[in-house]
Amino acid sequence: MKIDLESMAIEMPLVTGHPNREEFCGVLTLVDVASDRAPAGARGHRVVLTRAAAEDGLPSLLGMALDYSPNLDRHDTRRKIGVITRAEISGRRLELGGYLFAKDFPEIVREIRRGGQRRQLLASGSEATTDACLGMSYEIADARVADLRAKVWTLTHVTFTGAAILRRDKAAYEETWIEMG
Repeated sequence: MKIDLESMAIEMPLVTGHPNREEFCGVLTLVDVASDRAPAGARGHRVVLTRAAAEDGLPSLLGMALDYSPNLDRHDTRRKIGVITRAEISGRRLELGGYLFAKDFPEIVREIRRGGQRRQLLASGSEATTDACLGMSYEIADARVADLRAKVWTLTHVTFTGAAILRRDKAAYEETWIEMG
């Protein structure tokens, strides 16, 4: 059995009971796997983030922000709700960890703890819980694509500029997830 693991982290000092620092962890994306949907900015193309590009880009994730939109349906780089302090590639998963600003954004912490499930009012007047589990999506710059004419773009170089929390049905990769640490 071969196990591949690339890892980087910023060590944050322990502050017991800090009211605005709540740990999160999750899977940001998959490497060497075609996306389920075209990510924003890919002009309708599904993408493959190569392992080499992910490994080279790993240091650029540290210290970057985690953002969200109120409907959890898109990126909103002006709503910074946390910081990424750990990034590692484990098998085909690019995993993240860090802190959410829990005191500043208690609603998103509650949403993540609920697993992204939402209550919806049915026409009959009763309520139902939807299974809208939360995932994540990366934000990049300086991307290089092996062949712009290809149906599925292969990313050979990226600089990560952050990440977003969104519903899995809006994320490029449905196997992403986030939870409170």
